[in-house]
Amino acid sequence: SPDKKPAVIDLSFEVKEGEKVAIVGPSGAGKTTISSLLLRFFDPDEGAISIGGVDIRDIPLSELRRRIAYVSQHTYLFHGTIEENLRIGCPGASFEEIREAARQANIHTFIEELPEGYATQVGERGARLSGGERQRIAIARAILTGAPILILDEATSNLDSRNEEMVREALEHLARGRTTIVIAHRLSSVVRADRIFVMDQGRLVESGRHHELLRQDGVYAQLVRAQQEVIAWAP
Repeated sequence: SPDKKPAVIDLSFEVKEGEKVAIVGPSGAGKTTISSLLLRFFDPDEGAISIGGVDIRDIPLSELRRRIAYVSQHTYLFHGTIEENLRIGCPGASFEEIREAARQANIHTFIEELPEGYATQVGERGARLSGGERQRIAIARAILTGAPILILDEATSNLDSRNEEMVREALEHLARGRTTIVIAHRLSSVVRADRIFVMDQGRLVESGRHHELLRQDGVYAQLVRAQQEVIAWAP
C-alpha cells in the first residue's frame, strides 16, 4: 500500500574486499533486511546492489548464493548423517577436506567422540544436537563452500557462554580472507570490526570504528550503555 513504510531508506554504503563490517541497531532498525537484500530473498524497490561492479540482479541466483556463505542464529540441518549435512557445502569435497573444515569449526573432536562419528544421524532439523553443535556444523559447511563473502546474522545469539566462545572461535576461522558482514544485536561481537554501520528506523545514522562511535555519544553509545556491556578497547 502507498502508506507502507519502507524497511530501509536512502541506504548507501560500500564494503571493500576483505573488509569486516558490522551492522548494528535497535530491533526493527532494518539490519536483517540488508542480508535479505544481499541474498535476493527480495529486491529493492529503488536503487541497486552490486558485487564487483555487477548488479546482483544480473548474476544467476545459484551463482550469487555460491559467492555468499550465510550463517544465522537459525541453523537448518537435514535428516541424514553429519557427513551428509557437511557435504551440502561442497558435494565434491574429500572426506579429509570435510574433517579439516570440522576442525576449523571446533566440531571435529565432538564428532569423532560420537559412537558413529561422521556417520551419526542428526535427526530431523538436527534435533539430536545442541544449539552450539548445530551452529558449528553450519560453520564447517560454510567453510567448505569457499564463498568469498560471509554474512553472519546474529550468529552467536541464544548460546550459553561456553558454546558462544567455541562458535566465536570457529567464526574467526571462517572469516579469514573473506569479506564479512556481521549483523549483530550483541555489541561485544562487533568491537573489532573495521567499520560499524549503525541503523535506526531504516536509516544509516552513524558509521565508524568502535572507539570513534563511543566518542560521538550517539545511537551506538546509547546501545552500548543499554546493554550494560563493559568493552575494553585495545587500539
